[in-house]
Amino acid sequence: MKTLVIVIHPDMPNSVINKTWKEALNQHPDRFMVHDLYEAYPDGRINVATEQRLMEQHDKIVFQFPFYWFNCPPLFKQWLDEVLTHGWAYGSKSGFKMAGKTIALAVSLGSDEPDYSSGGKYQYTLDELLRPFELSFDYVKAKYHPPFAWYGMEYNATAEWAEQSVPEYLKFLEAL
Repeated sequence: MKTLVIVIHPDMPNSVINKTWKEALNQHPDRFMVHDLYEAYPDGRINVATEQRLMEQHDKIVFQFPFYWFNCPPLFKQWLDEVLTHGWAYGSKSGFKMAGKTIALAVSLGSDEPDYSSGGKYQYTLDELLRPFELSFDYVKAKYHPPFAWYGMEYNATAEWAEQSVPEYLKFLEAL
């Protein structure tokens, strides 16, 4: 079964790393279903039924996005609020359509990895900052997988540097 990769970047034409990852994934349509939220919903109006069907059709789901302001792009937060509904994703007696699915995040970060540590510039690890996502997916009974992270966009944003991440990203996805 293909891995569903939901790409969430508000400015894909000017992206370096996320655009590179998306292009690499599109070269493997037999292994990955790429779904670009900003491309699918340029007006910000999410089709909840369509999104829920996509989730139901895949056992492995990856949310790919740039990590900025210590969070996700706004359309991803909106997606979480609108798609993971009571009675479908969770509930006291029904729902849990996400139960057992493997969920992972693939994030690009501007700063270098040491900045995300208890003694670093931001005082917290990436895992700590991503904890709300982990808890949300745990709540809907999905299996949260540790994230894939590519650091240093602020200092290394070249096409050659972005290409170096592709083999590691593909390896991460295959291991899910």
